[in-house]
Amino acid sequence: MCPDRVEWSSLCGLYNSFRFFDFHSFFAPFAPKYPPNSLDQPYTEIIVVRHGETAWNATGRIQGHMDVELNEVGRQQAASLAERLSRVPEISAIYSSDLKRALETAETIVATCGKFEVIKDPDLRERHLGDVQGLLFREAAKVCPQAYRAFSSRRTDQVIPGGGESLDQLYHRATSSLQRICQKHTGKRVVVVTHGGVIRALYRRACSRRFRGSILNTSVNIIQISGDDVWTIKAWGDIDHLNQTGHSMSGYGVSKTPSVVSPVLT
Repeated sequence: MCPDRVEWSSLCGLYNSFRFFDFHSFFAPFAPKYPPNSLDQPYTEIIVVRHGETAWNATGRIQGHMDVELNEVGRQQAASLAERLSRVPEISAIYSSDLKRALETAETIVATCGKFEVIKDPDLRERHLGDVQGLLFREAAKVCPQAYRAFSSRRTDQVIPGGGESLDQLYHRATSSLQRICQKHTGKRVVVVTHGGVIRALYRRACSRRFRGSILNTSVNIIQISGDDVWTIKAWGDIDHLNQTGHSMSGYGVSKTPSVVSPVLT
């Protein structure tokens, strides 16, 4: 189940055009609400977040399975996210991709929230992008045209030369991981730290269509999964913690700094 209101994040590309826009007031209706958790809930709530920024994010270099750590901006973003999640009631577990950029983000959350150990799941890794991994977006089409065409293809069964995955392979890997987590933590609230491609795959599972907006670093996305495996998006692309701190935001080549600092952290 997918409410139409999540399409607001496709507006992210216009962000710098609205220098004096009150983003907090605009996004407030879409901010996630965290009701107290309990064993008798009919659903499991998964708070899915993207890792913080890396130097490769900032320069537009394609990462995939390349193991790149956070840069200083990414560490600040992770700290802001961790402080926000520390006020979310009754988180039961924190899962993460085993790639450094996600794992460091998850470990920052654990250091602030306490009482957890990060549970690493390689199935939460980014899509393997084959021969385009390590290339700049702007040069990939020229350097590896065949791999870049496969990378850019909308065909979900298109694999990328050089050992890359298809979108379908990523979809099955990512959704299977979330279903395992859901089965292990039925009726609970769980945080999952992962990557933009994985988050797009999860959106596709919940909404049966592609997500066309940017997946920003440390954005908060909430999916509720019922006992009969119905997926419902309750919040999408929320970056209020970054508005509050004024940290820069990036996602798939989009890099922006909010000009309005939100007075309230949701």
